[in-house]
Amino acid sequence: MHQPAIEFFTASDGYRLHYRRWRAAHDKPRGTIVALHGIQSHSGWYTASSRQLCEAGYDVLFLDRRGSGLNERSRGNAPHADRLLNDVAQFLQWVRFTNDRGGQAPVILLSVSWGGKLAALTAARRPELLDGLALLYPGIRAKIRATATQNLKLSLADVGGAQKKRVPIPLQDPGLFTTDPDWQTYISSDPLTLREVTVGFLLANRQLDRQLLDAPECIVCPTLLMLAGQDRIIDNRATRGYFLRFASEKRKLIEYIDAAHTLEFEPNRDETVRDLLSWIDSIG
Repeated sequence: MHQPAIEFFTASDGYRLHYRRWRAAHDKPRGTIVALHGIQSHSGWYTASSRQLCEAGYDVLFLDRRGSGLNERSRGNAPHADRLLNDVAQFLQWVRFTNDRGGQAPVILLSVSWGGKLAALTAARRPELLDGLALLYPGIRAKIRATATQNLKLSLADVGGAQKKRVPIPLQDPGLFTTDPDWQTYISSDPLTLREVTVGFLLANRQLDRQLLDAPECIVCPTLLMLAGQDRIIDNRATRGYFLRFASEKRKLIEYIDAAHTLEFEPNRDETVRDLLSWIDSIG
């Protein structure tokens, strides 16, 4: 059974970003998948699907966001939105530069949940870095979002210099992610799951939301959108509308009617991986 290697990439500001690398079973990979996780999760949540993609012939590099997962420094913090976006762009640049095994094989940027914000903006700003974009239940349009009062408090905290103050992520109920009791227990007990973020991170998140408003018309690469029909976190209707604004001529939408938010933890995970592989084959 294939196991990942734990490696790290150094960003331009010196921050060491850990990632899990799953090397394709084939000598010559069919492609490279760079993956981004959600606001609370990390690359370790997605072991099963990463292994399946690896066994299907793809190199998988699942990056832990700064302050998340295996990255202990500045836990839950981000200095600003561009720093998060630069991390992704620099990692993709490095992957392309060092991709001696992949050759001309495609590089796919895959994201789940909150990571969809970073993936969509990267595709809009740096289209030359990826050959396809896979958005799995992306957090671009969410049901759970800040109220006007909370936004005002955030602005006041910014003015007051409270960027390092920590606040709980409003997703503490594992039932929001999956209906499976075993996976709910896993989420609750996982020591790497992120429970709090800083005011600085929330400000960066707000910056990302503003930048996302004009991003769809700049996304031209082939794009896959996967939605969970029973999602309690993502606003599926608004997400579909956002997706239809993409400039890409190759857009595919798949919705799993009975699934909860985290497709990785749902009974139809194998189906979602097969659909993902089929889509990658169709754009290759």
